[in-house]
Amino acid sequence: MVDIESDGPIPFKYSMISFGAVLVDEKLDKTFFGKLKPISDAFILDALKVSGFSREETFSFEEPKIVMQNFANWITENSNGKPIFISDNNGFDWMFICFYFHYFLGNNPFGHSSQNLGSIYKGLEKTMFKNFKYLRNTKHTHHPIDDAKGNAEALLKLKNEFSLKIDLS
Repeated sequence: MVDIESDGPIPFKYSMISFGAVLVDEKLDKTFFGKLKPISDAFILDALKVSGFSREETFSFEEPKIVMQNFANWITENSNGKPIFISDNNGFDWMFICFYFHYFLGNNPFGHSSQNLGSIYKGLEKTMFKNFKYLRNTKHTHHPIDDAKGNAEALLKLKNEFSLKIDLS
């Protein structure tokens, strides 16, 4: 489960400021957190404020290539088989993670696909008008680890309540 924060709506023109990942298992204790130095001069102050960091703080963050390599290593160390990218808003989170992996490392360990937690829930409920967010235990704080963990908790509830088949090995 992955969540990102950025300083604008699209990668390359704007920057991914931080992201977090939580391995979905019963413990939810394996996490990755990265803070990335901006890759462009452009930013939208209101978007940046969501991350809780100032523009000045972001310039002290790690080089994106190092963070993405560390994340790729973490994925390899914590995955059995092909890893699956899942997020609350995969249209947004995926485009940043995918772009950063390809731009800085030349490949994406997740491949070319992502999954949207909200869509999984809507499919299980058989309606486009229900929202899974009430299933989170961890408060949604816009810290990527908190948000990814809350979403992972929701996914585990879907596994248990709907018999959703997920391999947690």
